[in-house]
Amino acid sequence: MQLKQALASAVDRLEADEVGSPRMNAEVLLMFVLGGVNRAYLYAHPERELTPEEEARYDELLAQRATGMPSQYITGHQEFWGLDFVVSPAVLIPRPETEHLVETVLELAHEVPRPKIVDVGTGSGCIALALTHELRNAEVYAIDVSAEALEIATANAVRLQLDGRVRFVQSNVLQALAAVSDFDFVVSNPPYVGFDEADKVQKSVRDFEPRAAVFAGEQGLDVIAPLVQQAHSVLKPGGWLAVEIGYSMRDAVLDLLSPTMWEDVRVVPDLQGIPRVVAARKR
Repeated sequence: MQLKQALASAVDRLEADEVGSPRMNAEVLLMFVLGGVNRAYLYAHPERELTPEEEARYDELLAQRATGMPSQYITGHQEFWGLDFVVSPAVLIPRPETEHLVETVLELAHEVPRPKIVDVGTGSGCIALALTHELRNAEVYAIDVSAEALEIATANAVRLQLDGRVRFVQSNVLQALAAVSDFDFVVSNPPYVGFDEADKVQKSVRDFEPRAAVFAGEQGLDVIAPLVQQAHSVLKPGGWLAVEIGYSMRDAVLDLLSPTMWEDVRVVPDLQGIPRVVAARKR
């Protein structure tokens, strides 16, 4: 089968299985089967014949995608902040909207010569490693309650040649760092979906991404609430907390930020105008 035929057939198949963005998914999986070629290759070589092995592998991956399994878990990779991250079902798939969190911290960090940063719930390590990549003088900690997630994050640090600049710690929120009180930034993309909103979550997220990285109690605040409290303890005066939030959580999160403890509270929208990041400075 020629490449163009395989691609057209895959798009039809994924559409029939009601997979979102069928052409993009078909292209991503085909590029992976062909050894990591780029999209331009697909359209520059439409008559290239697939080997029987390639056809069989492509069919296998399409079948996996049809079940709802995210293409990122199938290929094992996802780009974030221009960097290539290894991902597995042990970690949340990095998303473009989380780059707003990185941007927020970078803007605030311009005022700090040698920022000390902790990324809570690091998952793949995408936030911690993006910040380490950009802030050459930063001291970065990356913590997660999941040992499997920390293995993935550590592997990404090694692949990106940043492993000597990040400390990985297993911890439930900030408990393992309770004795520390000199961080300039506490950063987190915590689980924030409430169980009462489970029916609104995409099937691929609900069924395949790690539940502990997605859901946080009935209202979605079971991690953010202790995070706000514990962050205040580990931050130095004037230090910043920056947290990604869900689309309907702005007011609930702002209510957690007592004006006697926090000041200069900021809400950063994403490209769709949805409140995406809340940042606050410790008094």
